[in-house]
Amino acid sequence: MFAVIKTGGKQYRVRAGEKLKVESLAAEIGSELVLNDILAVGEGESVKIGTPLVTGAQVKAKIIGHGLSDKVLIFKMRRRKHYQKHQGHRQGFTEIEITGISA
Repeated sequence: MFAVIKTGGKQYRVRAGEKLKVESLAAEIGSELVLNDILAVGEGESVKIGTPLVTGAQVKAKIIGHGLSDKVLIFKMRRRKHYQKHQGHRQGFTEIEITGISA
């Protein structure tokens, strides 16, 4: 069974037992999380697509950890003007494990 969930402005196709990194969530490590923004649920040939969400569907997940992704370097320069700007950014993430999908 799979589900398409929406969290942090992105969509993910998940199955039970998968681990994935999503945008930072305000939850403690080890806590259970219920995701209600389910766009589609399917098993085999049968797929239920929501308009826009599937009513009554839930995805349960467990928070594994929080962290920062790799640094993205930003470099801006204007030629012949002696202007250079260096900047870096590390986006925060939360790693979750999908424990169950219910439709």
